Amino acid sequence: MTVQALSDLIRALARADWDAAEALVAEIGRGGWVGGLQVIGAAFTLAVHRHFSTEATPSDVAAWVSVTRARYPDGDTLPALEMEGLIRAALGEPELIDNIPAETMLAAEVFVLGQLLLERRLTPAELDEFVAEAKEVAAEYM
Repeated sequence: MTVQALSDLIRALARADWDAAEALVAEIGRGGWVGGLQVIGAAFTLAVHRHFSTEATPSDVAAWVSVTRARYPDGDTLPALEMEGLIRAALGEPELIDNIPAETMLAAEVFVLGQLLLERRLTPAELDEFVAEAKEVAAEYM
C-alpha cells in the first residue's frame, strides 16, 4: 500500500469516479491497509469537521445520513446507524464506534468521505490541500 494510492482514492471519491475508487480500494486491500486506515480516518475526520458544525446534534447527523442514503437506489442497504456513529464519533463521541466491525467501519468511512467531498465541490488546488492535510494528520498517528 502506498500513500499515493490513498491520495488517489481520496481524489477519486471527490470526483465521484466510482470505478477508480473501487479499483483503488481493492489494490489497497491487497496490501492489508497498513497505514491506510490512518489516512482514511484522518480524511474522514477532517471532512466531517468541515461539514458539521460543533453544535451539530444527533438529529442533524441522522438527517444527513437519511438524505444521503435516499440518493441511491440501494441506499437502504447502507448501514445507517454505523454511519451516524462514525460521524458522531468524529465529532466527539468516540464510544459510539466500539462495536462497529472494522470492515463495516472502513466501508462506511470511505462512503461518507466520498459524499462529504462531493458536497464540498473542492477545486483541484483545494483537494490537493485537503489530501496533504489528511496525510499530515495521519502521519502523527503512524
